[in-house]
Amino acid sequence: MTVVDVIAPPEVALPEVAVVVIRDVMVPMRDGVRLATDVYLPADTPRPRSVILERTPYDKSGTNHADRTLALPQPRSKPEIATDFARAGYVYVLQDCRGRYGSEGVFSKYLNEADDGFDTLNWLIDQPWCDGRVGMTGLSYSAHVQAAVAALGHPALAALFMDSGGFSSGYHSGIRQGGAFELKQLTWAYKHALLAPATAADPARRAALEAQDIGVWTRVNPWRHGHSPLTAAPEYEDFVVGLWSRETFGPFWEQPDICAAAHYGRFSDVPMVFMSSWYDPYALAATENFAALRRTKKGPVRLVMGPWTHGQRSVSHAGDVEFGPDATLDGQLADDYVALRLAWFDRHLRRIPSAAEPLASSVSLFVMGGGSGRRTTGGRLDHGGRWEQEAEWPPAAAVPTAFHLSADGGLSTRCASCGQRDWRHDPANPVPTIGGAVASGAPLMAAGGFDQRETGDLYGATVPGRALADRDDVLIFQTPPLEAPVEVIGPIVARLWVSSTAVDTDVTIKLVDVYPPSADYPDGYALNLTHGILRLRFRDGFETAQPMRPGEVYGVEIKAFPTANRFAAGHRIRLDIASSNFPHFDVNPGTGAAAGEASTPVVAICTLYTGPDTPSQITLPVRPARDL
Repeated sequence: MTVVDVIAPPEVALPEVAVVVIRDVMVPMRDGVRLATDVYLPADTPRPRSVILERTPYDKSGTNHADRTLALPQPRSKPEIATDFARAGYVYVLQDCRGRYGSEGVFSKYLNEADDGFDTLNWLIDQPWCDGRVGMTGLSYSAHVQAAVAALGHPALAALFMDSGGFSSGYHSGIRQGGAFELKQLTWAYKHALLAPATAADPARRAALEAQDIGVWTRVNPWRHGHSPLTAAPEYEDFVVGLWSRETFGPFWEQPDICAAAHYGRFSDVPMVFMSSWYDPYALAATENFAALRRTKKGPVRLVMGPWTHGQRSVSHAGDVEFGPDATLDGQLADDYVALRLAWFDRHLRRIPSAAEPLASSVSLFVMGGGSGRRTTGGRLDHGGRWEQEAEWPPAAAVPTAFHLSADGGLSTRCASCGQRDWRHDPANPVPTIGGAVASGAPLMAAGGFDQRETGDLYGATVPGRALADRDDVLIFQTPPLEAPVEVIGPIVARLWVSSTAVDTDVTIKLVDVYPPSADYPDGYALNLTHGILRLRFRDGFETAQPMRPGEVYGVEIKAFPTANRFAAGHRIRLDIASSNFPHFDVNPGTGAAAGEASTPVVAICTLYTGPDTPSQITLPVRPARDL
């Protein structure tokens, strides 16, 4: 039932404009399914206005953990923020995605959002209060839905603000990576199956879900229909099993809902912002989308990259690492997130002549590092950092520089001599995930920067207190202590020469900033910066799986997430190599079995080769260090 409310003007601080809210308008889609939609309108002189649309699977009446500011750390609700935009002169529209909360239909994660977004835009421009220009905003999934509909090029779409989401290619990052499957999809599905309307209406379904131990289930590979913690919620089981089992790249993965890159040609040519952060699972997507679309669209197109975890733009730390008071969006790029978006839409959606450009530079990025290295009063490593403005990504001054791996564990710009090093991969005892660019991983993994040391038991997978460098399934390559600061800013790729006793294995990489021992950290501190992975049966391309021949040496390329970090003098640049990063990714059983097929895991001995004929190296974008 549609309900109309009136929100009175505030007493102070905001424009004296009452807001009319039309709740639960059921907007029809092309297949007859109706989506619950709330419309927030200024109550002053009625006239057509520019519209801002936010589509969400997380309850249009709910609260997002990231909708906070530095001044007001308690998150504000979506209705409160929608009211702010309406008071500023916009029509703000909040919509529940298909199958979520007030909307009809069955939720299938990601795969209805392009068409549903397109149909919603068609409905909006037919409303008397819409002037024909629609902007979109939102975090995470609410950014994915923006990229999905923009990939269809709807003519009413006039401006975008994508925060921590919007797949460039979900196969290559965000859902899968390097052929491996991101297990955050499992923890996300389990959490939201519990929150689904069908679960609220069915006590037996809820009890069946609550009886599951998601931590135990992450060690079960594969999940199958009827054999997963989501069996009681078949719509969630369907998408997890489907995404997990589709391990080769093809038409499914090129749908506009999950692959903007396949549709850049018709992608809406409108002003757009891609915002993400170095410890966000969509950092690669944001930088790829920006780089591609800036070359081909008038835009303007902007990129913002902070040091945060997923969506935490008003927080100055990520995991166990503190970046200092300048690390937040608040007070650096704008007063706060709402102010930045209002300024963006005033300039580019309403096209107010007096509105200044809020993001004057094409790229705003936070370069991590340069802090004291002490332990803060909050108990975190003071890593520090600073904001910079750039004309392009990657910065023109960042020069791709090859660092060669040597058999003695060295890492140097000089070519290495011939040698080799072995490591062991036991699928029953994978290398644990310690921080990184993850989201929705609770309670199994946390995002951000951490000392690469096992600090607790993960279902039997770790030894408390042991450094990853001390494991026999991790290879460490590092420079001598740096004589001067080195800044690494941009995309990162490793080219390695490897073999295995198994017909398949994964190779994972991790770039680490190694602090020397200090009074606060007597063993030093190994700070993770970025990661990459490749399932070696996809070494020649992701369209077809090709088993390895045991013992044969292969040259492989592994793309890592981008980063921006200042390695201080006295620090070391370190590269960790292993065959697992769990539970960030599913564990390779080493059998060559396709995803979704059961097999008996095997222990593999893997070998990395160095030397002129097998020049294993990591290419880092090195920029001359700037004065602090």
